[in-house]
Amino acid sequence: MDWHKKNAHFNALIKQLFHHRDHQKRAEAARQLGFLRDGRAVNLLCRALKNEYDPMVINRIIEALGQIGDGRATLGIIEKLKEELDKPEIEKNKLKIIFIIESFMKIKDKRALVFIGHFLNSTDDKLKNLAQKAFDEIEPNWRHILEKERQEKSIQDIFKVNL
Repeated sequence: MDWHKKNAHFNALIKQLFHHRDHQKRAEAARQLGFLRDGRAVNLLCRALKNEYDPMVINRIIEALGQIGDGRATLGIIEKLKEELDKPEIEKNKLKIIFIIESFMKIKDKRALVFIGHFLNSTDDKLKNLAQKAFDEIEPNWRHILEKERQEKSIQDIFKVNL
């Protein structure tokens, strides 16, 4: 596919993401943008993430941002994680949290560690194991750092990066 066709396809997907009434079409557009792995989509996907209301589309946007793997997406995804963590336990969407942690693993931005650290003590084994895998991907020496620093600081304080 030549550059002009790729660009036209990219633009069509962006238009579909922002303007299509069918949530399944918007979700598919987000998924396809992730497959393209085009850095131009990051800021647009982050904007769509802020404005989107459909949970399926939000999950696909988060997944696409992870596939692209650009650190510019970290803060937008962190905002969605904060929203999820602020909900009562019964209303939390475990699937969305999994998508978020998996995206952080692919992006490998250390700013996410303080937020992923919340799940290292989770009672849910799947979330706990996923958080450990994320730490292994983002900061391979995290266990050593934790042992060294834990006597004085919490996990959040150790990996806190100023946003």
